[in-house]
Amino acid sequence: MKIAMFSDSYYPRINGVTVSVHSYAVELTKLGHKVAIICLDYTEEQQRASFFDEKKSDAASPFKIIRIPSQWIIWSDEDRFARFDCWRYLKKQVDAFGPDLVHGNGEWSIGYLGAMYARHRRLPFVYTFHTMWEDYIANYTSFITSLIPNRGLRLAGRTLVKFYLKRANLIIAPTKHIAQVVERYGIDRPMEILPTGIPDNKFSKYSIFRAQSMFGTLSRKFPAIKDRKILLYVGRVAYEKNLAFLFDVLKKVQEKEPKACLLMVGGGPYLDELKDRAKECGLEKSVCFTGYVPSKDVLYLYRMSQIFVFPSKTDTQGLVTIESMMTGLPVVAIGELGTVDVMQGDHGGFMVHDDVNEFAEKVTLLLQNPKLRKQKSEESKQWSQQWKISSLTPRLLSCYEKVLAEKKDNKRNKSEEDEKYEKK
Repeated sequence: MKIAMFSDSYYPRINGVTVSVHSYAVELTKLGHKVAIICLDYTEEQQRASFFDEKKSDAASPFKIIRIPSQWIIWSDEDRFARFDCWRYLKKQVDAFGPDLVHGNGEWSIGYLGAMYARHRRLPFVYTFHTMWEDYIANYTSFITSLIPNRGLRLAGRTLVKFYLKRANLIIAPTKHIAQVVERYGIDRPMEILPTGIPDNKFSKYSIFRAQSMFGTLSRKFPAIKDRKILLYVGRVAYEKNLAFLFDVLKKVQEKEPKACLLMVGGGPYLDELKDRAKECGLEKSVCFTGYVPSKDVLYLYRMSQIFVFPSKTDTQGLVTIESMMTGLPVVAIGELGTVDVMQGDHGGFMVHDDVNEFAEKVTLLLQNPKLRKQKSEESKQWSQQWKISSLTPRLLSCYEKVLAEKKDNKRNKSEEDEKYEKK
């Protein structure tokens, strides 16, 4: 089978969609299928900022990567937009690959081109509803939020997503919550719930020497974490992640655990502002910002921390929560959207309300009770096994086979109808 995955997010742009697209492409290729990822090109500066060597990675990829010429956009320093004159180039490149179906993983320029290519070539279109743009869009269009009320922006987010939902032969929802949103939108299309998987061997390569080296480097760069109890956040540093919430939590925790500190791993548009907020809160000696860290090294940060803290209320799944569980790191997270589907209660840690006192109470409990933390650590390892990519990819293939079989049946039925008409 030949699958064309269209995605507005791919390396060096790092987020949950990138991880999802890349992970499934790797696994599908292992199973003998051919995959092409159609994505944007990025500037050399963006490649360096993300520790990602684009040319080397593209050349060494086990699947085809088709990069579409792009241009800068006003509302984001991280994202780009396909050039308006790229349609002929895209068609030529994708036609040469010859896909059997199109899998859309975005709603912007590449997502739109994917939907149009599927229609143009009469190919089945599978669409994964990754992002709740109804909640997110205001954070990506801050330059016009003063002109358009929030209600209007939410309507724009719904309209954007519904454009793709209505055109999909099959919709993939990463969580039950997203499936409920599709139903609330009034979309009547075949749908499957399929989470993003984590590569089985992602955290298998552990080196004690690398661990010691990383801890030494971090200790020299951030003396605040030495001999401290580390609360870890990994992910994009963006406004919608609700990260300033953790500063209030940390201050509460330090009332009973003065050695607690917060290590924030990741980069994003909110990074500089968040650093200023930490200083305003008097936490500059207790909060450390690493910026982007290569994926292979994040394992060591999970291992050297005591608790993973996740305050986001807008993530549709929260892959970093699953990753932390796979390493045995207990989680304290706000129980909204994707977190509800992942933790389903207090599995692997504690799922709490959007309340500083409750969040801080559970963090303190885990820090002060080593026996409970060990119990939650073992629980998190076991619970996270259901998100292994090897067990989820066959389900994705089943989705593809379903839409291809439907196309074949429709073609046969049309031929039979044409034959009957000719006989008449």
